[in-house]
Amino acid sequence: MNGRQFIARVRKWARSRNLEVRFVASEGAGSHGTLYAGGRRTTVKDRKKDIGKGLLAKMLSDLGIDRDDF
Repeated sequence: MNGRQFIARVRKWARSRNLEVRFVASEGAGSHGTLYAGGRRTTVKDRKKDIGKGLLAKMLSDLGIDRDDF
């Protein structure tokens, strides 16, 4: 899964829970950006590159998303 796919899946997850989601590309160094979901946030690396298992787990944890719900 790449960054764009991750953002799309988080949006779908949040929509089912009536949470606001926004991605702010200017809040990050280089190609990184910040993804806000409800009151939580995480950093998304280059949206074109694949996300490894460990980083995916960390990002889901940052947003309070259970892997099984995702």
